[in-house]
Amino acid sequence: MSDNAGGDESFKRAVEKGAEAQRDFVKSYSAVQQDAIHNFFSTLQGLTYYNAMFKTTVQSGGRISIPEAERQALNIGDGDLVQVIIIPIHRRKDTEPG
Repeated sequence: MSDNAGGDESFKRAVEKGAEAQRDFVKSYSAVQQDAIHNFFSTLQGLTYYNAMFKTTVQSGGRISIPEAERQALNIGDGDLVQVIIIPIHRRKDTEPG
């Protein structure tokens, strides 16, 4: 029975080490997840703080307008260079048969 008791102790230590390794892994994984979430929200906040999102209609000659509220909020004036990202949300269908 004394041989079996030593085996039980070794098994208990192995289980404890395994449980400790799992706890350490979960802690480190949780920290990585928290950092990722923080980075995501920081990026999102930066995008919404320094940028504007609005809908506009394409006019003749391909022109679009930036609404006055967005121009004022971003301090955009005549002659300023801006970057535009276009995402079509609705395409007008031709009424004439093609």
